[in-house]
Amino acid sequence: MSNQSHWADTYAQKIIREKGEKECYTCASGITPSGTVHIGNFREIISVELVVRALRQLGKRVRFIYSWDDYDVFRKVPKNMPKPELLETYLRKPIVLVPDTSDRGAESYARRNELDVEEVLPTVGVAPEYIYQASRYRSSYYAEGIRHALECRDEIRAILNEYRTEPLGDDWWPVSVFSSFTGKDTTTVLGWDGEWGLTYRDDSTGQEETIDLRSTSYAKLPWRIDWPMRWAKEGVDFEPAGKDHHSEGGSFDTSSKIVKLFGGSAPVSFQYDFISIKGRGGKISSSSGEVVSLPDVLEVYTPELTRYLFASTRPNTEFAISFDLDVLKIYEDYDNCERVTFGLVDANEKKKEKESRIWELSQVDPDRLPKTPGYQVPFRHLCNLLQIHGGDIDAVISLFDDILPDQVERLRTRCRCAWNWIRNFAPEDFRFALQGGDDALAVLTDAEKKAVRDLAGYVDEHLGVDDDKTFSTWIYKAASDNGLENAAFFRAVYLALIGKEKGPKLASFLRSCGKERVHAILSRY
Repeated sequence: MSNQSHWADTYAQKIIREKGEKECYTCASGITPSGTVHIGNFREIISVELVVRALRQLGKRVRFIYSWDDYDVFRKVPKNMPKPELLETYLRKPIVLVPDTSDRGAESYARRNELDVEEVLPTVGVAPEYIYQASRYRSSYYAEGIRHALECRDEIRAILNEYRTEPLGDDWWPVSVFSSFTGKDTTTVLGWDGEWGLTYRDDSTGQEETIDLRSTSYAKLPWRIDWPMRWAKEGVDFEPAGKDHHSEGGSFDTSSKIVKLFGGSAPVSFQYDFISIKGRGGKISSSSGEVVSLPDVLEVYTPELTRYLFASTRPNTEFAISFDLDVLKIYEDYDNCERVTFGLVDANEKKKEKESRIWELSQVDPDRLPKTPGYQVPFRHLCNLLQIHGGDIDAVISLFDDILPDQVERLRTRCRCAWNWIRNFAPEDFRFALQGGDDALAVLTDAEKKAVRDLAGYVDEHLGVDDDKTFSTWIYKAASDNGLENAAFFRAVYLALIGKEKGPKLASFLRSCGKERVHAILSRY
């Protein structure tokens, strides 16, 4: 179904057009695992995956690489990490050497943050080839790249100085060194012998040492040189970046020039915007610990809905991921997209093409697209059913005798998300629990009690027989026969049923609760 109606398809075509026909295209993404990898970071991962998918659907071979920059410096202890005092002692060392202070026993702090992502990405259909930069640097895999950067020192400095207000001086070197004495990057490069020997000083101890780039595990290129070196080394054809990297004179601009010194060319790219969380403004950040992670989002949104959030939004558009009542609308938007795809609602050809492509890219497995739409229970109604049944998902699913076998698991996942949302995020006035035999009776007037008992009788005779509109006449009759205003009677019924003054639309709510349960609760009065 690959076509030109989606931005991922547009970029797939652009990559082929600008990079020419190739045996294999390389698409890249990556991040420093400095803390919890948040949903803003996931925007880059999923954006690349969507383009990878579009390329493959054009019959192209694609290598999808994801670089963990775990040899970067540990600069700041995030707020949400355990044992911050211990972590503090590892500042200025490479992240790969920082211990995992959680109780999960990973080999390092970096590896813990990496595993948190690697374990969940298959859930949303993302399966890159992981590259661990600490391993590459420590094995001197980039020795020639580092030496070449030293050879091009003056040209690199000139490129960087084009965009700097304070130019780099003659004593600047395009390489950084972790001290073999302290493990920290608080060092100064003193000289290079023109071959493989690099001499540096540990600024905290004053000790000096000459290392061999072919065997050292201590030398590393700074980000603005490391990035273009790797573009050339990996032959990267496509890699997006955030607007901080894409700002004028930012790392993408400088890297696009420096990569030529390494014999490569800049990849096709685009700028993706930041994501905010509804109710919390500003940029979310791993290093600050103010984060919402992919697992957090999957608590409330199914894998398909999570992909849909990104597939249905252009990458350069800022948007908020909502945990408030907007969740109801987002589920309805996805359901409508699915209805259009399966021809269950009328739509013109252009809209059908657009929505169908978004739906297709939202599915977890591109090779096994569902043959039927999901069993679409509106999210609000599903929340009511789950609360009526105390979160019993099997009981709710059993209510739908026309559900197809291949719809059951999708509905079960939606139920789990709905129940998580109710318990953790839904507004208080949205939540309820049916009153039972152990709950105290609501404080009602004698007239209200009599009206409630009358309604219990009408429930016994008419609920499940009449439609909602017809049954509503019995509700109004119970009120009028006992001299009550409708609003006062509705309040009394809700207090009796759920201990609150308001609740879901009454007639349909009573029907959802079922005759026996409603009669048992109301007849207590």
